[in-house]
Amino acid sequence: MATTPNPSSERGIGTVAIRWHGGSLELLDQRLLPGEEHWITLEGAAGVSESIRDMVVRGAPAIGISAAYGVALAARHAGGGDWKAEIKQAIRELAASRPTAVNLFWALQRMERVFHACHSLNEAVKRLAREAEAIHEEDLAANFAMADHALAVIGATKPLSVLTHCNTGALATGGYGTALGVVRRLNEKKLLKEVYADETRPWLQGSRLTAWELSREGIPVTLNADGAAATIMALKDVRWVIVGADRITANGDVVNKIGTYSLAVLARHHNVGFMVVAPSSTVDMAMASGADVPIEERESVEIREIRGIGLAPEGVNVFNPVFDVTPASLIDAIVTEKGVVHNPNITGMRALFG
Repeated sequence: MATTPNPSSERGIGTVAIRWHGGSLELLDQRLLPGEEHWITLEGAAGVSESIRDMVVRGAPAIGISAAYGVALAARHAGGGDWKAEIKQAIRELAASRPTAVNLFWALQRMERVFHACHSLNEAVKRLAREAEAIHEEDLAANFAMADHALAVIGATKPLSVLTHCNTGALATGGYGTALGVVRRLNEKKLLKEVYADETRPWLQGSRLTAWELSREGIPVTLNADGAAATIMALKDVRWVIVGADRITANGDVVNKIGTYSLAVLARHHNVGFMVVAPSSTVDMAMASGADVPIEERESVEIREIRGIGLAPEGVNVFNPVFDVTPASLIDAIVTEKGVVHNPNITGMRALFG
């Protein structure tokens, strides 16, 4: 029987993308959306690592949750001889799956602490499963808290329009969403006029996932090409750009999906608020600034082709960073479940996160 966390009755959490069954993990294959809803069943950590690397599952919180379940599966299927070595190897493989999203390492470190406290394989199986479930449940609770904090920052008294980038909803988290959680809450409170969704090249998470996720729930969404963002800010009375994050550094710099930095520059020019919404597990106080963060670069084929259809001259050079760094000076508010840092800098970050 699935033990996936359930929301409170008055709050829908959107499309669930992670289902835990105790002895197996099911992931909604987000590479195939919106055309096909296909679930992949995984019974070992290697499959979870591959799914994270190949972007079956994506979004920093969802990656961390999936990795935690991967450790739990490693314990469940350990041979029993040198079970500790097997679990340690699984943790190493999971850690190598994606280099930038700090939630992955946060979740694995948390699972590793529990693992080191276990004295038998049977104990490890039970405790690691419970810890992974706790990480999942806490992420959902954090999403609700972030939405409440963000609405207080926005302070809307009548419906407004916002713009978002990539996918930060139920598909990218344990449920409700980070930036899209704020959109959901605005809609629940009848304070949302329209959300403009960047298509988000090259993986098109905005068009394939965000537009799909919101439209199927009846949330007013308009899809736009990434290059239309400036025109939308100039003409469409957008009040806030609301995005997620894959890592937030000690000085308030934000590492997020490529194109986020551009939106922050455009927002400042158009006098539009720029808000980052992410759980505290995304905050990396050990990393001084965004300049220190390793930025993942992926294969050139992601730019040159879409599902096997060529878009560019063969052999052309390609630059394909997955993330960019938005300087803290361009951010109006960083919202986490612990609270809000306005006009972030190292002082404000230390005050909230230590």
